[in-house]
Amino acid sequence: MNLTFRQLKVFEAVARHLNYTNAAKELHLSQPAVSMQIKQLEEQTNTPLIEKLGKKLYLTEVGLEMQDYARSTMQQLVDLEETIDQMKSMKRGHLKLAVASTANHFVIRLLARFAKFYPKISISLDVTNRSSLLDLLEKNECDLVIMGSPPEGHNLQSAPFLENPLVIVSHPHHYLADREHVSLQEIANEEFVVREQGSGTRSAAERFFTEHELEFKTKMDMSNNRAIKHAAEEGLGLAIVSLHTLELELKAKTLKIIAAEGFPIYRNWYVVQREGKRLSPIAMVFNDYIMQEAGQLMKDFDLPLFKSVNV
Repeated sequence: MNLTFRQLKVFEAVARHLNYTNAAKELHLSQPAVSMQIKQLEEQTNTPLIEKLGKKLYLTEVGLEMQDYARSTMQQLVDLEETIDQMKSMKRGHLKLAVASTANHFVIRLLARFAKFYPKISISLDVTNRSSLLDLLEKNECDLVIMGSPPEGHNLQSAPFLENPLVIVSHPHHYLADREHVSLQEIANEEFVVREQGSGTRSAAERFFTEHELEFKTKMDMSNNRAIKHAAEEGLGLAIVSLHTLELELKAKTLKIIAAEGFPIYRNWYVVQREGKRLSPIAMVFNDYIMQEAGQLMKDFDLPLFKSVNV
């Protein structure tokens, strides 16, 4: 086959929109020109790639395969262009970063400092939950992901760069809030507002209670860390959250850390990428930066200190 980049680009746009008109608008081409490119591509492959049923377009089985290869080819060319650009000047480039919502606060600080060193770079930041982060990695739609412990068996490469203490919080007037020591049994008698199933924080909490042969009583689950903290502030239950998300609430005294036996639970933050992914120069520089600077950044946070012991 003698395929051209133009044909692949047109096909990728049509496959993504499943609409010739919308694809033509995106590519600044006429609709007949787009249709002609698709027709020529189908002639060269000697098989239909797109079929029309009623008023809707659908990809054939071969079309779905072609879509994957078109995306991969176009991304490789984009990576080549960025690499050449950045080899000329490390101060240029585009960083595509995705982070767990619980890491958003301190990652923004890291990015702010990083951008001062490289003021001409552009950054795409996707803040989302764990399952969406894994989906972005699977689709190769980001350079790096910052998250809690990544799962095994997903062809991922990861490295820990910062401790992530999980603490129990309540509204300031909770009867346990001012106690100097709260036993695990007392904690197990309380109800918790928690993250959704599959969340790293929830999984760590469930493992902790299981290991201590205690029931983890959940009252309400939410997919947003901010909502979890707000629910705890309103007295809907205790919450287990990353210490790194609490700077504002602790300053405002809207939440209080409970001195619970066995807490904090120490996890780690990881920087994650797909196995075998070739990072752009600016992504490699950011990866090195976060490994070196994250610990120092957290020292600047106005947060309580805990003894670094894994539980």
